[in-house]
Amino acid sequence: MTVLLGATELQRVVTPQAMVPALRQGFVAALATRTSPQRVRQSLPTSSGSIAVLLPGLLPGIPAYTVKVNAKFPGADPAISGIVCLHDLETGELLALLDSAFVTAWRTGLSAALATDLLSPAGARAVGIIGAGAQADMTLRGLTRLRTVERVVIHDADDGRAHRMAEVWQRAGLTCQVVGSAREVARSCDSVVTATWSRQPLLHRPDVRAGSHITSLGADEPGKVELDTGLLRHARVIVDDLDLAMTSGALGSAGLRREDAAAVLGRIIDGTVPARTDAEQVTVYTPVGLPWQDLALSWAAYQTALRDGVGVGFRFHSPPKDEGDA
Repeated sequence: MTVLLGATELQRVVTPQAMVPALRQGFVAALATRTSPQRVRQSLPTSSGSIAVLLPGLLPGIPAYTVKVNAKFPGADPAISGIVCLHDLETGELLALLDSAFVTAWRTGLSAALATDLLSPAGARAVGIIGAGAQADMTLRGLTRLRTVERVVIHDADDGRAHRMAEVWQRAGLTCQVVGSAREVARSCDSVVTATWSRQPLLHRPDVRAGSHITSLGADEPGKVELDTGLLRHARVIVDDLDLAMTSGALGSAGLRREDAAAVLGRIIDGTVPARTDAEQVTVYTPVGLPWQDLALSWAAYQTALRDGVGVGFRFHSPPKDEGDA
């Protein structure tokens, strides 16, 4: 039986406290894999959307693999729709189908929270949000479980959405401020998360405080840009995958080289590369998003769903006939 896990079911089985350790372990385990992540993107001819296919999601120690198909429509709500297919690694059996909007928001946001905690200054308790969508919200949810956050400064091109995010986090006990520009966010916070659809730089080198950190989630496709080239050249840049950073991410879009990245995040997590080499250094984490992250979250969700009896069972194929059923 294939287990169907939509957003409602996933909300019952996925928690930040369970998923953050799974993703942390995944970043280190992925260093040993020899399978290059594949990302195929196709623009849709009749709309402003695009389709991205991520495959294969593989990770040592997990007896399954994933294939994800995402359709992205910046003007829609949600902006991402699609499925993650979870398959048995030995037989190819389809174990589960999961809502990709949920999986993508959670794995991107919680992975970003890990990086933001590791790379931000130790005393930074004010977090800036540029782009008040699902991924930024999930990053903040994860970050509040990893370090003390007291104040949030928010900017979004949709002022109403920024205020709605502020209201939610004020009810959670944080002091929130909505400001009119990305620059105002960066000038008032030592830890900044950008999660937008921008194709023009939102932040430049003079906008950023010395010793601060930026997690840039929006530069995950060719042509998408959040930070200008001068800022990236000035910063200590960390990526999730060097090859994809060049073909689909911020390095390639800015015309930079592989050598302009200081490390991949897995090396920061396992301690072989320092997060910072200077207290005044600006750090940037700019991921593309990797298939194994979908697998790590999907596998953990699937195991919990089986344990707790969550999800809808569906049989795509008829069961094999007994020999006596001729």
